[in-house]
Order: sequence, then structure tokens, then C-alpha cells
Amino acid sequence: MLTVLIVDDDRSVPHLFERIFAGTQTRVCTARTAAEGVQLLAECRPDVVVLDIMLPDQSGLDTYQQIHRHDPKLPVIFITAGGSSETAIEAMKLGAYDYLVKPLNVIEVRDLVNRALDNRRAMHVPVQLPEGPTADGSDVFIGRCPAMNDVFKRIGRVAPHNVTVLIRGETGTGKELVARAIYQHSPRAHARFLAVNMSAIPDTLLESELFGHEKGSFTGAENRRIGRFEQSSGGTLFLDEIGDLSPMVQSKLLRLLQEQRFERLGGSETIKTDVRVIAATNRDLEKMVEEGDFRADLYYRLNGFTIQLPPLRERGDDLILLIGQFFSRFAAELGKDVAGISPEAMQMLMRYHWPGNIRELQSALRQALLHASGQVLLPEFLPEEIRTGRKTPASAQADEGPGFRLEAFIDDALANGGEGLHAASIAVMERYLLARVLEKTAGNQSQAAKILGITRGSLRNKIRQYRIAVGAVVSSANGDSDDEDEGE
Repeated sequence: MLTVLIVDDDRSVPHLFERIFAGTQTRVCTARTAAEGVQLLAECRPDVVVLDIMLPDQSGLDTYQQIHRHDPKLPVIFITAGGSSETAIEAMKLGAYDYLVKPLNVIEVRDLVNRALDNRRAMHVPVQLPEGPTADGSDVFIGRCPAMNDVFKRIGRVAPHNVTVLIRGETGTGKELVARAIYQHSPRAHARFLAVNMSAIPDTLLESELFGHEKGSFTGAENRRIGRFEQSSGGTLFLDEIGDLSPMVQSKLLRLLQEQRFERLGGSETIKTDVRVIAATNRDLEKMVEEGDFRADLYYRLNGFTIQLPPLRERGDDLILLIGQFFSRFAAELGKDVAGISPEAMQMLMRYHWPGNIRELQSALRQALLHASGQVLLPEFLPEEIRTGRKTPASAQADEGPGFRLEAFIDDALANGGEGLHAASIAVMERYLLARVLEKTAGNQSQAAKILGITRGSLRNKIRQYRIAVGAVVSSANGDSDDEDEGE
């Protein structure tokens, strides 16, 4: 159970948060004064604090400094009225996570708090390497194959040194877990760890997200923003999907890595920072350099120390260990009294190619447990592509219609006592949406990303995540597509 502490004397704010997180695995604690909020730090042990700028007994900035002394890694989100954002900006310079402006937007609140919770987990939950001590609640790195043993050795070698690390591997192989392990075993483990997924942020906003911006620097820039490089000074910044950077951001990142200096967007003040950068990619950077899509000097700067993660299909008997680990964890999380996996189902799991790697394995086991009834996980509970060894064309699933698929999925999950239904239902709907938009654009991913309002890199990741066969979608609608994006 995750905990959010709200420190605000406006009664409507805690009520809003309670409504937002009702029925989730997040509980809300409330305090109306700074003194009460500081006292609740020990009692509630929050994972995120939401703090009002103006409190009856003390300023929000002074309260933040008390919270920071209590737990430097605790993400703090400020709530501010439109005219009092400068205090929140000053707090962000000191390490606050972000701020919200009244009137509060439900979607923005949920998204920001969930990202802060993810950030807290990244810093707080230990990554247990095989040779390390056991730790309750840790994320365990499982692997005995030679390639994974090499990964563990490389993490141990590079973690103590303040050098840039490039983590390479296919989607879903666990690159962020490696980044967290490096951070937690480094001299910077007492400071902040922030993660930015380059493909999930539109190019127009990514520069601001990383470097910040000054008020009025572009349309909609109503206040100064402190970027992630400034926020994580003294700590570690994980840049995921580094291959999706635009040329402009590549240039600014190169300068930062060389000099640890930068300017905010629209600003002239040079800001000095001290950040260790860990980057990750699933793309062929060498080919991108040859084709002029990625700066050679940035590539060499990032490639100071490389860790290559093997795909799941090349890890041999590690798959058996991973299945056992995830099966036990998800059965407990979902409250399913399933004692084991039948030999036939295990054979299918071992035979499958796992193009989505560990992430796909986790998804498949969650789905199977949601469908499961009885004491044993049978083949009939596994996703169709694992039973048959073939991907199900997205267009065939899309033809059923979102209402039909979602209704059937929800009814089945409720009948079998499944939990975690919100995220699973959203995934069903999102997969349908992506398939239909790709069908509409005849497989043109650039056009589809524009329609969806996301970056092309983000779309590409979602296609891999949901195992959408773009060629099948296109051929089912308009015949084969000649677009160069098809099949990516």
C-alpha cells in the first residue's frame, strides 16, 4: 500500500485526493498545518508529500526544508495559487519534485502523483543482485546464465565511479532495473534518482522537461520551470530511449555531459549542475550515427561504459527461475489461490519466443492468473499467442469492437475474482485504439503518432508492448502498405 500525505488547510484538497485514489492501492493521509504534517512523517511514512505553499503556521518552503531533512529522497509536490508559484520554483531548485497550480486538474494530479510514486520506488526499493544480501520487498535481479553474470559484474565495476553508462538491450529486458542498481550501489545513493522516458514526451516539450524554461520563452510558458538536470544535481538522471532525442536536444545534452553547464530554454543564465547520467536504448546507435540521425560525438560520450542486456530467449534456464518468481509474486498480488503451473502450460511458456522479453512474460502471467480458476494454471488460461506460438493479428481483435472486448474481459475478471482490473482494462482499450489508428493510416507510424498526439518513439514502444502486428493490420484493411514505417 502506497501513501500520499496531503498538507493543506483547504478541506477541499484532501477530499479531491481521496476521490482520485479511492479504490486504488494508494491511501491518503491529511494534515492541516505544517506542524501536524511534519509529525505525520513518522506516523504515516508517506511515499509522496503534497504540500501547500501557504499554511497557517509556517511557510511551505520552511516546511519543505524540514521534510527534506527528515528524508532527502521523499518526493514533495507543491500546491500553489497562480500568483505564488515563485516559492514553489525556489523549492524545486532545492530538490522538490514538482508543483500543481490551483484550480487542480484531476488528470494532472493523478498523473503527477503516480510519476512521483514511481520515482519514490526507484530510489527507495532496493535492487537485489544475486551476490548481495536478501532484502524483503526488493526487486530481485534473477539470472545465472553467462550473459547475466557479466551484467552483474559490470554493474559492480562501474557503480562506484562517476562515469556515464549506456545500457543497451531490446525492449522489456530490464534496462531501468540496471540503472537503479547502478544508482543504489554508487556514492550518489544518498541523493536523488530521476528517470525520463524520451519517447513518452513530445519533442516540443522534451527540452523544457530536461533543461527547464523561463517565463514567456514559448506559448504557454506562464512560469519558470526547473528542469530535471537542475533538480537532480548531486544525484543521478536516467535517460531512457536516448535514441529518440531530436538534434537540438542532442546538442544541448552533449554540452552538458562535457561541461556540466546549460541554459534554460529562453534564458541566458548559465547554470552549473553535477549529474551522473545513465542512458538506455533499444536502437542501433551505430547505424543512426552512419545515417546522420545521431551525433557521433554524443554517441562516444555516452558510450564510455556499456552494459548489454541479453534478450530473454537467449537466457536459457533463467526463464524457469523468472516464471517461478513472477508467478508467486502476481498470485499473491492478485489474491489468487493457484498452487502451481501444469506441465503442459509450463512447456508452452518455455517454448514461446518472448519478443517482448521480461515485460511480456510479466504481462502474460498476470493475464493467465486473472483468468485462472482452480489450484493449477492450465494452458487454457494462457494468452492465445503463447498457446499457439503465433501472434494474434491486432486487426482481428479490433474487429470485435472495444465495447465487446472490454465488457467480456471485465466480466471474466470479475467472475474469477481478479484484481488490478483498472490497468488491465485500460491496456485492452489502448491496444484497440492503436490498432484502429494504424489501420486508418495504412501503417504510417509518423501519421498515426500525430493523430494520437504522442511521439513516434512512444508509439513504437506501445506497438512492441502490445505485440501489434502492423503488417497484419494494414493488409486486413487496405492491402500491403509501401510506407517505410511498416513493420517497425
